[in-house]
Formats: sequence, structure tokens, C-alpha cells
Amino acid sequence: MVQIEQKIDKNAKIAVLCGGMSSEAEVSRRSGKGCYAALQRLGYERSELVEVDTNIAEKLKNGNYDYAYNALHGKYGEDGCIQGILEILQIPYTGCGVMSSAICMNKEYTKRILSTCSDIPMAKSVFVRKGEDVEKLTQNLNFPVITKPVSEGSSFGMTKVNSREELKSAYDEAVKYNDDVLIEEFIDGVFVTVGVLEQDGKNFATEILEIRPKNEWYDYEAKYTSGMSEFILPANLSEELTQKTKKIAVKAHETAGCRGVSRVDFMIGKDGTPYVIEINTSPGMTDTSDLPAQSKVMGINYDNLVQIILNGAGLNK
Repeated sequence: MVQIEQKIDKNAKIAVLCGGMSSEAEVSRRSGKGCYAALQRLGYERSELVEVDTNIAEKLKNGNYDYAYNALHGKYGEDGCIQGILEILQIPYTGCGVMSSAICMNKEYTKRILSTCSDIPMAKSVFVRKGEDVEKLTQNLNFPVITKPVSEGSSFGMTKVNSREELKSAYDEAVKYNDDVLIEEFIDGVFVTVGVLEQDGKNFATEILEIRPKNEWYDYEAKYTSGMSEFILPANLSEELTQKTKKIAVKAHETAGCRGVSRVDFMIGKDGTPYVIEINTSPGMTDTSDLPAQSKVMGINYDNLVQIILNGAGLNK
């Protein structure tokens, strides 16, 4: 088992931020409880679970915390908002900073940033703003497609659309979550995900996790219900494709300005191309989440994973 140096003083007072005001609040609470328990086992006895609400700035200021461990997911916790509050309060925090969090929370702007690198493959897509003609904008897309709210996680509001006749209802479902919708050609292939961690200032990829959902695609139920997805670790890929995918994951992480931790999702097409689907800047840390499983197979258990992420805590540089 890999041993990780503890770079943060064990007497530090750490706020484990969880809950929040997004549709992923319950998942965040599960992540937060897991991270809090790990910190206690690691000897950070002054760590505290802090439920995030509209009074979070006051809670953080009054709590006199030395660090914040971000276990939030979704809106306000993964989009640069909580990161901005922590910057103002000068509380070093785990994970990505304001800019990369804001960019990666928006799937369309993530694609725009990553498109500056010709060697980061992505699926063909269109961006539909509220009030625009979805039928007209998608004329050149091949079905099936996936409709996605641009700024939601955990597959909320996402629909696989097999024919143009189904598009309007799927679009209407997506706009319940965000005014802006990304409509992307569905890549028929293998879904894999790669964690990116940082140690001693160097980014590295975790093992690749291949996920075979029992449902038609990797939706909310498949993500968070035990037994609804089969995890294959390491992924059933050739060595060449494994190394290529890992390299693209780290490059995507760095191109988007991420730090500390992220998780890059891919669809590997039947042509062997690893298409980047999205970057998650605050990966789930529940008992069924991807990142802990990816790390474990590398010899990094849950507690050491929490320690690695904590070691990277800081302010924007």
C-alpha cells in the first residue's frame, strides 16, 4: 500500500464542506461524511463537517478554519462560487481554483478551451441558448445524440435521444436545469474515466476505470445505485490506448487550468479514439464513486487519497 506524506499540520482546523444548494446536495453529503471520517482516522481531530447554505461565509469566518476540504458537487460548490468565498476569506482549500472550476462546470466552455489543443478529441456538438431554434441548430448532427444541461453534474437532465422526433421533449427536460443546453453526438463505444491527481507538484493519471452500466447509458441511477454498473479495473484496453488516454486526461486537466484533483470522462469510439466528454473538478468521494475505486487499484486507499487531495490545498496562484 502506498504511503502518503502528511504535509498539513494535524492540529489544523479543517472544514469539510458538504451539502450545498445544488441538485447534487445529497451525493455531496455522502462524499463529505466519507472524507470527514478519513480525516479523523488520519489524525486530523479538529476537522468538522460543515453544511453549506446561504450563511456559509459567516460560518467559515466564525469557525476560524485553517483549511477547507471541498466535498461539494454541482452549482455553487463546483463552479467557482465557493472557491471565490474561500479566496476572499483567505482559507486554503482543496481542488481546483475559481477559473478552472467555472470553466469545467460549463460543458460548452470546457469544450471551447480544450479545442485549442488539436490532440484532445471531442464529440461533435452544438450549443443551444434559451430561445434558439433547437431543430435548426441540430440539422448537421447525426443521431443518436445526448442532450445535456451545460452546468449540471451526476447526469441530471441528460437524455439519450435516438431520433429527431424525441429531441424536443429531451431538450425540454434539459432546460429544467439550465437555460443553455449542449447537444452532442452519441459516441457508441466504451465509457471510461481517469482521475488526475497531484503529488509534489506533478500531475499524474490514475488507472483507467471502464464502466459498463446495466442501463442503456451511465445515468444517475447507474452512477449512484450499488450493483447498477460493472466496474472494470484496469479498463480492458490495449497498453497503447491506455497510455494515450492517460496522457490526454492529464493534458485536458492542465489545459483547463485544473489543480489538485479532477476526473476526466471519455467515450472510446469503435475507431479507438478516446473522446473527452467532460472534466469533473470535484469528483465524488462516496463508497460507490469512481475516483476512490481508481486509486485503490493503484495501491492508494481511501484515506491516502483524502490525504493526497488535502496536501494540495492552497489559494489561487
